[in-house]
Amino acid sequence: MSFFSTFAGLFRNIHHSSCSLLRKNRNQSTVDSIYVDIKEDSDAVSRDDTLDETSVAQLSTLYPKPHAIYDGGYDRARLRGVCLRIANGGAGQTGLIRAWADTFIQHMVAKGVEPFQVAWYLGDTTESLALLSSGSVDVALTYNPAAEKQVVDSGDAIERLYSFRDHFILVGPISNPAKLDDNDDILTMFNKIVTCGNTDVITPPDPEVRPATRFLSRFDKSATNIKESQIFITIGQVPWALNYSKWYHQYSRFPLEALQAASLLSEYTLTDQGSWLCAPKSISSRLKAFKVGSDDPDDPLLNPAHVLYGSRASVIHEMICKEFIAWVVSADGGQKVIANFSKNGHILYSKAPCNSRP
Repeated sequence: MSFFSTFAGLFRNIHHSSCSLLRKNRNQSTVDSIYVDIKEDSDAVSRDDTLDETSVAQLSTLYPKPHAIYDGGYDRARLRGVCLRIANGGAGQTGLIRAWADTFIQHMVAKGVEPFQVAWYLGDTTESLALLSSGSVDVALTYNPAAEKQVVDSGDAIERLYSFRDHFILVGPISNPAKLDDNDDILTMFNKIVTCGNTDVITPPDPEVRPATRFLSRFDKSATNIKESQIFITIGQVPWALNYSKWYHQYSRFPLEALQAASLLSEYTLTDQGSWLCAPKSISSRLKAFKVGSDDPDDPLLNPAHVLYGSRASVIHEMICKEFIAWVVSADGGQKVIANFSKNGHILYSKAPCNSRP
């Protein structure tokens, strides 16, 4: 049984869960940045602006608000408005979605199309697939093959293409309390974290000598959370189960916020290479990368990104949506952007394999 098929059943209904769209354990600013404040748009809902909090929360899942809107540098794009809606988490935070959007708009204008806008909706893989399934976005860029295949099989997506390769990275405090070795494989490293974490709970170390061994989990159904869970299960561990392991820190935030917390608290965590290379020095200088994924398809730390075209995508802007899907995997389009997309002097991602159709 393959690594992903083991977990396929786990994700069968994830994209149908509206609960994942409004995550209360994330900070309010994140929620505010994603969802419409229904009370500010009384015409869209009701003339009565005294809606209770429960009603606002329920309605906000039906009217998602874009985190950012891009226009390719054309001021007049606002006249036509948003013609493409993309859901994604990490690549949006690193700036790739903006780079793709602006370049794609310029590409379409060069073909004679009037300038238009592209909206980015911030959400992890589970949230992005839910937005796609509901028709709230046209395209989702996600990182979990098992969950993506379920969305395709259910008919909520009609196209799924390999768009680029990101890579997971295990990072942790420079003091390295678990004594990870560069020659260790990822399973050995996780096992050392578990063993040392359990030991430090029983006999806490002197904080003047070293920090206790702890692991920060985003614990949010993101692709990163799912990957770390797969690794823990592979070594026979479920630290999130009750009573959950005291060294297992549940911190439901997006990648950059999670990295910041890990750096401040001297904790190990799994992150993606794009976020790691974009992290400011104030964060990266306090952490060390212990294991970095490669482009090897058998590498458990490979983080493949696929673009999915939803079956409930906009009919009015169908031409632009389909053009974008084709452009993303074209050598002179989205793949060229990937090959040149850098931050802090580092290329963040690898191009998709030549055969981009899974």
